[in-house]
Amino acid sequence: MLTEKDIQQLAQKGISEEKLNHQLEQFKTGFPFLRLEAAASIDRGIVAPGEKERQAYVKAWEDYKASGRKVVKFVPASGAASRMFKDMFAFVDADYDVPTTPFEKQYFDNIKKFAFYDALNAACVKNEGKDIPTLLEEGKYKAVAAQMLHAEGLNYGQLPKGLLLFHHYDDGARTPMEEHLVEGALYAASEGEAHVHFTVSHEHMELFRQKVAEKADKFAAKYGIKYDITFSEQKPSTDTVAANADNTPFRNDDGSLLFRPGGHGALIENLNDIEADVIFVKNIDNVVPDRLKAETVEWKQVIAGVLVTLQQRAFNYLRLLDTGKYTHEQVEEIIRFVQQDLCCRKADIKQLEDAELVIYLRKKLNRPMRVCGVVKNVGEPGGGPFLTYNQDGTVSLQILESSQIDKSNKEYMEMFTKGTHFNPVDLVCAVRDYKGQPFNLPDYVDPTTGFISSKSKSGKELKALELPGLWNGAMSDWSTVFVEVPLGTFNPVKTVNDLLREQHQ
Repeated sequence: MLTEKDIQQLAQKGISEEKLNHQLEQFKTGFPFLRLEAAASIDRGIVAPGEKERQAYVKAWEDYKASGRKVVKFVPASGAASRMFKDMFAFVDADYDVPTTPFEKQYFDNIKKFAFYDALNAACVKNEGKDIPTLLEEGKYKAVAAQMLHAEGLNYGQLPKGLLLFHHYDDGARTPMEEHLVEGALYAASEGEAHVHFTVSHEHMELFRQKVAEKADKFAAKYGIKYDITFSEQKPSTDTVAANADNTPFRNDDGSLLFRPGGHGALIENLNDIEADVIFVKNIDNVVPDRLKAETVEWKQVIAGVLVTLQQRAFNYLRLLDTGKYTHEQVEEIIRFVQQDLCCRKADIKQLEDAELVIYLRKKLNRPMRVCGVVKNVGEPGGGPFLTYNQDGTVSLQILESSQIDKSNKEYMEMFTKGTHFNPVDLVCAVRDYKGQPFNLPDYVDPTTGFISSKSKSGKELKALELPGLWNGAMSDWSTVFVEVPLGTFNPVKTVNDLLREQHQ
C-alpha cells in the first residue's frame, strides 16, 4: 500500500503509480530469455568489407557530411570509476602493507608509466610531505595508493572515468573526455562544427563543464573547427524501484522507497532528445592516444558510410512504395534487401497477401537503423551479436548480454561461448525517417528484455531492475547491421592496470 509520502516521491521523480506497479509485477514474473537462432558470423550476418568497399564507404560518408546533415557524437559518461580501482581499494584495506597480489605488483612496478603519475606525485608531496620514490623506499605503498583513491589526493575512487588522466602527451596528459573531443573533430565534424554530447551523472556535471571550458578551445584551434558540446543527465523518471526478496518495495531506513538508476538502457530517452540525422555512440573508456587514432577514424567512417548507403536505399524503396506504382520484380528486390542487407527474415513471408506484404516491408524499412562494429572474440566481457527471434516472429540481428540467455540451454550456451565476435559498443545510428522526421526511439524498445540482478543496501539484500540495455533491448526493433572492425579499434579500460597496455602508453 502506498503512503502519501510515497505518492509525493513518485511525483517528484515523474513516475506514475501504474509504472511502479508494473515494475513490481516484473519482479514477480521475471523476464523471458531470448530465443536464439544462431550466433552471427562472417558467413551469416556480419559484413567484412574489402579495401575497395571501405574506400567507397568512406567517400559515401564524406559526401553525406558535405550535404549539410547534422552529426552528433554521443558518449555515455555517467558514473564513478570506482570499479576500475577495486583491486587498489582492496590493497589499502588489506592486512598486509606491501604489494602481494600480481595486480598490486604490476601497479607499483610500473607506477611511473601512468599518465596521472605527475599529478599523483604532486598530491603525495603536498599531503604526505614526500614524493612517490621516497614513500615507496620507506615501504609506504598504501599511502601512495590512498593519495590516488581518496578525496584529499586525486580522488580517483570517486571521479568519473571521463575525467581521469589516461594518456601521456608532450603538452600534458589527456582525459578520455578530451580524446572524444579529438575523435569528434576527426570523423563527426560537418560544416566546420563538431557536436559532442556527454551523458553525465548529476554529481559530476560541474566537473565536466569546467574541464570542457578549460580544454575545448585548444582542440578547436588545433583542428580548425567549432565545438558544440552538450550534456544531459539520466532522467529520474527512468529510475526503477528496488524490491525485497518477496517482491515488495524495498524501503530506505527513513521509510522512503528505494529507487536505483535503470542502467544504461535509460539513456534511450537522452538519445531521443538529441536533434540529429546521424549519431555515433561509443563508450567513454574506449579511446586511444593520437598515434593510434587513424585506424579508429577510418573504421568509424566506414561504418557510417555503410549506414548512410543502406539508409538511402531504404528511403528510395519507401518512396517507391508510396507511389503505389511498382512491379512484382521491384517488390522482390525490396524483400531481398530486407532479408539480405538488413538481415531480417520472416518465415511465412510467402503467405502474406500483397497488401499485407507491403505493410510488412514498409514497417521494416521505416524504422531507426544502426550499424554496429563488432570485433573478433578475444575473451573480453561484452555483448555478442546474434540472430534472435523477435516478438513479431521475425528473426533479426541483436546484441545480447549473457543475462538474456538461458544458461540451462546447452545449445544456446554453446552458441554464446563459441561466438566468433562481440560488440564493443561501437554504433552509428540513423534516427530520422525518409520524410526527415525524428523517430520516437522509446517506441522501438522491447520491454521484455530487461533483467533482474541482486544487490545490497545497508547490509540488506535487494533485487534491482535493469531496463533493456541501450544497445540491447532498447534498440531491439531497429534495423541492425554488423560490420567486422579490427581489434585495434577496441581498447577498453576496465581496471587501472589496463592503462599499462601498450595501446594506452
